[in-house]
Amino acid sequence: MKTRFIGFQFNHIISLLFLVLIFFTPKLSYSNYFQQNIEINKFQYVEFKGVVVDERTGDPIISAHLTVDGSNISTITNSEGEFSLKIPADLMSSKVTVSFLGYKSKSIPLNTFTKDGNQILLAESVEVLTEVSIFKSKDAKKLVSNMLENRGTNYFNEPKLMTAFYREIIKKRRKNASLSEAVVKIYKEPNSSSKKDVVAIYKARKSTDYNRLDTLAIKLRGGPFNTLYVDLMKYTEFVFETDNLEEFKFSFDQPAKINNRYVYVVDFEEINKSLPWYYGKLFIDAETNSLVKSTYKLNVDDKNVASKMFVKSKPNRALVYPIDVNYQIDYLQSNGKWYYSYGNAQLEFVVNWNKRLFNSRYTLNSEMVVTNWEDYSDKQPTNEINYIRPSVVMVDDVSGFADAEFWGNNNIIEPEKSIQNAIEKIQRQLENEKD
Repeated sequence: MKTRFIGFQFNHIISLLFLVLIFFTPKLSYSNYFQQNIEINKFQYVEFKGVVVDERTGDPIISAHLTVDGSNISTITNSEGEFSLKIPADLMSSKVTVSFLGYKSKSIPLNTFTKDGNQILLAESVEVLTEVSIFKSKDAKKLVSNMLENRGTNYFNEPKLMTAFYREIIKKRRKNASLSEAVVKIYKEPNSSSKKDVVAIYKARKSTDYNRLDTLAIKLRGGPFNTLYVDLMKYTEFVFETDNLEEFKFSFDQPAKINNRYVYVVDFEEINKSLPWYYGKLFIDAETNSLVKSTYKLNVDDKNVASKMFVKSKPNRALVYPIDVNYQIDYLQSNGKWYYSYGNAQLEFVVNWNKRLFNSRYTLNSEMVVTNWEDYSDKQPTNEINYIRPSVVMVDDVSGFADAEFWGNNNIIEPEKSIQNAIEKIQRQLENEKD
């Protein structure tokens, strides 16, 4: 248990360093192997923008999935419920399925969209699910055991090359201090394989307002790997495995519906609370016993132990510890198989300075959504591939923020209003420096 837990946290370490250190800015590049073997899409595409809202209240729906039927293209909405979806011209006769937990999914023909201003209304699902006969399992722990045992057959069992959009935000209290975004290529190994997933960056940009970091530079080790390791079906050793289920308590909550599929809702929590401990919800497909979604947290009430697990180095006069740690993982289905679709890791830290009245609070939020994928069974990575390492730190490259066409035809998460304001501020600062 102890080894498993610490092994997971090593990939989520925060390093706190004085700004007097020299920050290197290596040039971002993606593998020559990718350049030679992946055809970068150059066909025409159409971009649609809009918002997904609650039909009754008009409130935005955050992290709603939009998938193009008959393709592997998908994206999600941002914290304002907004989306941007880029569609190849040859798929314009398709439909887009919009879905979110607790709402009825909606399928909309693309030919009814306008380029901007689309408003998609989702209605809450009010079906009484407890009476549905498909819910046959009466033992929550046994259901979770079946879920883990079937992870090699219910999910993709061949390697996939995935295109994903990654975003990392560091905020000091409510104000943005650092923004990182990247289009990445993920060589995703099957759940049944002991091989780890590998990542290469295709496009990336970052900007940091170091003044707002209060003389500290917070460097999040892991970059895109932070959200990749949230994949409970690939990295079961990070939370629970079939042989350690006795260390958890499982119970049923009210069942639900996701993407018009019935799902069990299982609450879980670790029994031994002498160390920081996991707890959360598993949403398990009632028909296939596959995990389709999970939201879970790490209890970090023990500040001293939590600090040792997350903080690699810090100034002697500062006490640094996490106060809130949250994770989310979503899976989608294609041709009867489930696959990693979305990962999110959010950590809130407190920095207490010696002889200073007020502390500083930082929130680090990283998320990654798979926007496309393809079969990759007949190709294997080689030693010459310049993949990024789990210890990577996203580098500074503010020039990308001024390029409206920076992402090309890649699907990304629509910028949030607060992020867009921060980008505009950075642009103004650059223009003032030129003057």
